[in-house]
Amino acid sequence: QVQLVESGGGLVQAGGSLRLSCAASGRTFSSYVMGWFRQAPGKEREFVAAISWTGGSTSYADSVKGRFTISRDNAKNTNYLQMNSLKPEDTAVYYCAARKGGGLAYFPQLYDYWGQGTQVTVSS
Repeated sequence: QVQLVESGGGLVQAGGSLRLSCAASGRTFSSYVMGWFRQAPGKEREFVAAISWTGGSTSYADSVKGRFTISRDNAKNTNYLQMNSLKPEDTAVYYCAARKGGGLAYFPQLYDYWGQGTQVTVSS
């Protein structure tokens, strides 16, 4: 069982930056693929980024590529989403997710554990 707690969301102006953190409980954090998803009002949850258990492989949605960076610190049981050059269309609730086994995944149903979400609001 893994519990995930996100933090770092907030209100920022367009062009600004935020760093989201996802703290995980459990001693097997390093064996999980970690992902970030987001959901805006009235829209489906969408993939943002994912990172392999070693941190050696990452993947990003086209909409955030070049602006967002996912990373992880297995010693701290934490992964991060650095978000730069934020746009109003990045406004959403951001969710951290963990997948036990397998490779990087882009579909929410392939993840086993979810955090409660953190709100990110980008003003124009």
